[in-house]
Amino acid sequence: MHVEKRKAKNRTKYYLAHAIREGKNVRKLRVYLGTNKKEAEKNRAHAENILREKIKVYKAFSDPFKTVLTEKELDEIKTLEARGNVKIKHLSEEEWKIFTEAFAYDTNAIEGSTVNFNEVKNILEKHQWPREKEKWEISETYGVADAIEHIRRTKEHISLELIKELHKTVFKNSKPFAGSFRKRGEDVAVVDGYGRIIHRGAPSAKVAYLLKDTIKWYNKNKNKYPAILLAAVVHNQFETIHPFRDGNGRVGRLLLNNILLKHNKPPVNIELKNRKEYYTALREYESNGDIRPTIELILKEYRNLKKLLKK
Repeated sequence: MHVEKRKAKNRTKYYLAHAIREGKNVRKLRVYLGTNKKEAEKNRAHAENILREKIKVYKAFSDPFKTVLTEKELDEIKTLEARGNVKIKHLSEEEWKIFTEAFAYDTNAIEGSTVNFNEVKNILEKHQWPREKEKWEISETYGVADAIEHIRRTKEHISLELIKELHKTVFKNSKPFAGSFRKRGEDVAVVDGYGRIIHRGAPSAKVAYLLKDTIKWYNKNKNKYPAILLAAVVHNQFETIHPFRDGNGRVGRLLLNNILLKHNKPPVNIELKNRKEYYTALREYESNGDIRPTIELILKEYRNLKKLLKK
């Protein structure tokens, strides 16, 4: 870290700066200190803490797939998949209707929607809108159902265009930024009930770069790794990047299902009742690179889906 002076019009501004090397390029991270040496010295300690956090966040996303699975680990994951009894199954139209209603309810409820399951059924089956619910909640119920139809039809596995299209489909009538990644300077953080930051999205300047890395990783390994592993990694990496201002959870779960479908696996629904387990699995991946909790949860939800479809 070093103090850097930059001239702006008729005055000098002081910054605490640090250089990050990214391949052949060097990127500067800066924190504003003030307009004179005395002010800069006074603010330096606080600025160092901020800059350290920026460096940590930036470096955390510099090599998203640094862990290479060993053959033993792959065998373990294949065993998990086999133990979960996940078979190729083409759902009937009635089964797709049941799945879509359950998915639309749970995936929106995880993110705070108050539309209950019976209301979701009435919205999608009868176009009956509950009067006491907000219009955006009803719109996003339709949006999720439309996005499920989209991943059923598309032949595309993953791309920047598909990611944007899914976001636009879900939020076209509820969010003005539907289908658009975060702009430069728009950074996001997930905060718990105590005001503590539990997750920071990737720096907005790196969103497209990291998503492209995810796509390259998938295309390189889509015929090598088990389908559930591919889907879990794509989903978790997407959530770690957090490319949108809002709506990342729902798009990530749609991407997870799109990867499963493209490998002839049944879709999966992360239920509201398993939200805590879901977030724990995401934190394990982000903090330790451990994908197993996510795979275990997917297999658990597959077992729950079988029960749902037999009703």
